[in-house]
Formats: sequence, C-alpha cells, structure tokens
Amino acid sequence: MSEEDVLIVRDSNGAILKEGDSVTVIKDLKVRGSSGIIKRGTMVKHIRLTDTVDEIEGKVDKSVMVLRTELLKKA
Repeated sequence: MSEEDVLIVRDSNGAILKEGDSVTVIKDLKVRGSSGIIKRGTMVKHIRLTDTVDEIEGKVDKSVMVLRTELLKKA
C-alpha cells in the first residue's frame, strides 16, 4: 500500500480519526430498521475505519453499526 492509497478520515471538526479511537455522536440519530435512537453524546469506543472516507464502524449498545463521520467528533 503506497501513501496515496491511505485514506484520511476526519470527524465533523476536521480531526483525523484512526483505528481504535473513541468518538462522540453530536446529533440524535434514528436507527434504520429499528425504533431505536442513538442519543447525542453517546460514546463509540474502538472504532474501525471502512473503505469509505465518510463512514466508520463502531459498537453502539452491543450492536456494530456504520456511522457517518460528519455526525461524530473525536473524544
């Protein structure tokens, strides 16, 4: 993998996110396929980066979810 292949993932404030970082949700989010809501301020620990710059994976309430980086800030 060359330097050009590395994705730089940024949160809503422009901070660079890396594997294993913790982030906080900045807006209440509706969960697709469920009646649940992820509340503002919810901490998502040990994130994983995806192949897409705008998305990360993280465990929220014992479920792995894909979240948009524009709705997160680094903790």
